[in-house]
Amino acid sequence: MRMKNVTLRLLVTYAWDIRDHQLAGGPAWLDTEHYDILAKPESEIPQTPAGRQLQKLMVQALLRDRFGFGYHRETKELPIYELVVAKNGPKLADSAPGTQNQLMMSRGKLEAKSMKTGNLADALSSRLGRTVVDKTGLTGDYDFTLEWAPDMGENGGPKGMPADAPREAPQLADGPSLFTALQEQVGLKLESAKGPVEILVIDRAAKPSDN
Repeated sequence: MRMKNVTLRLLVTYAWDIRDHQLAGGPAWLDTEHYDILAKPESEIPQTPAGRQLQKLMVQALLRDRFGFGYHRETKELPIYELVVAKNGPKLADSAPGTQNQLMMSRGKLEAKSMKTGNLADALSSRLGRTVVDKTGLTGDYDFTLEWAPDMGENGGPKGMPADAPREAPQLADGPSLFTALQEQVGLKLESAKGPVEILVIDRAAKPSDN
């Protein structure tokens, strides 16, 4: 596993599979110190879901051993979004049997193959900096493309913004907002709500020495 120019924040969110808005506490250098990491497992790790989870556990061990990392978890009642079916119903194409699951995301565009709405909620959580909960009741696998004009509310907003800060920033480019695109292009809707969100709180972390 090779990582270049990564911050402590990136390592923690990757290792525990959380979003930026689910991380609290930490040292002043959480976002400013950058590291190159090369980790070699004792045996080859397959590129499967189980293998990727093993990689995350490796990074957790590295953080404990090299950064003296310690944490605890808390659950807080915070603003969330609920992903629901819009008034005129979903506009999602059923995937053909045997279609391989695929998700391609870039700024202002999401292309999905054989994707569940729960996976879409997870992807939107990353973009909006707020937990998105799937309340659609849809259970199929779908193909769709979603395009919108990206704004400052994407990717969690500025670093250090609290989880309960407003996220719907003004548009910066022509085209629909992500909220509008969801309704017009796939027939789904984001509704503001409050709900329990699990937070990882950093208790301690120290700068590691070089190898």
